[in-house]
Amino acid sequence: MKSLFLVFIGGGFGSVLRFLIGKWFNNAENGIPYGTFIANILGSLIIGFILGYAAKNEALTQNHTLLLATGFCGGFTTFSTFAYENHVFLKSGDFTSFALYTIMSFVVGFIAVFAGIYLVKFI
Repeated sequence: MKSLFLVFIGGGFGSVLRFLIGKWFNNAENGIPYGTFIANILGSLIIGFILGYAAKNEALTQNHTLLLATGFCGGFTTFSTFAYENHVFLKSGDFTSFALYTIMSFVVGFIAVFAGIYLVKFI
């Protein structure tokens, strides 16, 4: 039960932060979802850092990882919104934005995870 509560609390904080970033950075005028992109990339960096730190130092307990990685990062990042935004690009015929957004999200997301893991070396 404690595990569920930790994921719930972390996910709530992550979801609220993602919502705020979306409000601040998503651009209704041109439809480019900068907020979702920022949340997904930042979440990738954070989860890389958290899990890299947990593996290196064994300083984080399973409860810490559930709260931060599963809960917070799970609530903060969003594949469903990413998929829907790509659907909108395809439906409107904006294949360039679809391709750029998809490729950049995957490439930069992977780089961010590896960067997070790499940054742990300096702690």
